[in-house]
Amino acid sequence: MVVSKKSYEDLRRQRLEENKKRMEQLNIPQLTQALKTARSPMKRTKPRAIGTEIVVVRRSSRVASLPAPVYKEHGLKTFEILELPRCGRKYRYLRKELGNRVYASDEAREYAINKAEELASKLEGGHMSFSKPLFQSHVTGWLKLPGHLCRKYLPMNDETITLIDEDGQRSRTLYSARNKGLTAGWRGFCISHELIDGDALVFHLIKHTVFEVYIIRNKDYYADCEINDGSDA
Repeated sequence: MVVSKKSYEDLRRQRLEENKKRMEQLNIPQLTQALKTARSPMKRTKPRAIGTEIVVVRRSSRVASLPAPVYKEHGLKTFEILELPRCGRKYRYLRKELGNRVYASDEAREYAINKAEELASKLEGGHMSFSKPLFQSHVTGWLKLPGHLCRKYLPMNDETITLIDEDGQRSRTLYSARNKGLTAGWRGFCISHELIDGDALVFHLIKHTVFEVYIIRNKDYYADCEINDGSDA
């Protein structure tokens, strides 16, 4: 065992010496050292020029005589086009910042709710009716309806619901059977009737998919307050 191990070490040492001589004959150590010390030349690039000159904005000849608009004074406001199912009409409305929204006072909201409940109890005709107070999410999104009434009186599948206001104008909205509420077209109804947070509605079902809608506005609270103050005086 000792003899075989010694012979192996000798063969290994002999091969290392042979490989070293071959590398020296090929000048490999000198080439390796030259590559380590060599430096690649840096590519010089011109600095990027940033223009600072003022360019005059081209304007139409029709408005050239008018003062140039200052857009930052108008704030972040965007116009959107909303197309409703009713008669193919389009409403253009201004979606304002959240900070510009007006919220009803507790007194005005309670006034509208009480008036709506009173009106709903007086409606006749043997049809279902209910009152619905409006919050900001209702006038900017979709309207959730009472679930137990939807299951009893409204369709089991999605269907178009017709809303008739006090002037006899008809608006079509989409009833979502899954969400139990009015979705597509409801936002347009709110815009065209100028509904806001704190108002209340009375829905009176006259047919399977037709509602008469009565609007109770929370601003009437302040008008009634002025009338009562005047009568007391």
